Amino acid sequence: MFKKVLVTGGAGFIGSHTVDLLLEQGCHVVVLDSLEPQVHGNSGKPPAYLSTQAEFIRGDVRDRDLLLRALKGCDAVIHDAAQVGVAQSQYQIFRYTAENVVGTATLLDVLTTEKTGVERLLVASSMSIYGEGQYRRSSDGALVTANLRNPSDMEAGRFGVFDPETGEELLPIPTPEEKPLHCTSIYALNKKDQEEYALLAGEVHGLSTVACRYFNVYGPRQSLSNPYTGVAAIFSSRIKNGNRPLIYEDGEQSRDFIQVRDLAAAKVFLLNNPKAGGRAYNLCTGRPTTVRRIAEYLAELLGRPDLQPEITGGFRAGDIRHCIGDPSRLAALGWKASITLEDGLAELVEWSSGQDAVDAVDKAHQELVDRGLIKK
Repeated sequence: MFKKVLVTGGAGFIGSHTVDLLLEQGCHVVVLDSLEPQVHGNSGKPPAYLSTQAEFIRGDVRDRDLLLRALKGCDAVIHDAAQVGVAQSQYQIFRYTAENVVGTATLLDVLTTEKTGVERLLVASSMSIYGEGQYRRSSDGALVTANLRNPSDMEAGRFGVFDPETGEELLPIPTPEEKPLHCTSIYALNKKDQEEYALLAGEVHGLSTVACRYFNVYGPRQSLSNPYTGVAAIFSSRIKNGNRPLIYEDGEQSRDFIQVRDLAAAKVFLLNNPKAGGRAYNLCTGRPTTVRRIAEYLAELLGRPDLQPEITGGFRAGDIRHCIGDPSRLAALGWKASITLEDGLAELVEWSSGQDAVDAVDKAHQELVDRGLIKK
């Protein structure tokens, strides 16, 4: 058990739930967060949900002097601070890379050159670094690693992933950590860099480091006014404002949705497990759900079953078709997700009833269209 933990990005959706669990375990928690306006608005104050028991420092993880102050007396770090948004990263390349990659490099430089006393580092990675998930050919059972889909197929409404040799549509299966990585967005490349920098620096300098590959996280405290956050929050915001959820392709693309309290529990489990160091872990459920089903179910829970999703048939540059996590590596250490999708979405809806939600999806969609990042 660690005594004092720094959580970068700890005022955010995922970070704050992690902070709560650490406090419950008796840790002294320091939160370093820049309070990004796209997520937190312009008040400059930490969100009301952030526990006052945590020591809060506002600032940028690239500020070396501030980092040294925040790290004083800490024996562990959970690094969640990052700009998040696959689509937005495609046209804000400098901003994302500067804050994500340079921010992580600054933290690692401090941890490896200063006498901080930190013994364990957890870095937030992402399922996006896989690109397409793992696939299997139905004809002979062979594993196939798929890259980007053919735009001409998608323009014709063929959104599946097809085998380059046989032409058959491939079957998605759970994706293990060993799958070759194939980034399809700037955000994914940022997360891959963050993960690899951290694991390499940890190995070279004897710092026990764990990379946590988050799958699709949802739940209370996720911004309902940020059009680049997770689909569950985006759909909730659309429905609360009387608008139909906007879905690209045909809605049958599938993801692995993990509730934020499960994800936070997995992180704290890995933090405290001495056997976890030096590896990457999928933080997932292993259960696939289509994007269309998420939209339909949220409309039911929010009492607006009439607001059925608007299936655009268009597609975004860099989007993948399927990615479901294989939870076996983490399960072998003794942890499994326990919150069902039904219970998790019900909790999200209950929390959202008391929240303001600004629907900025149409504006974000138009920005992607104007930049040529949405095709039809």
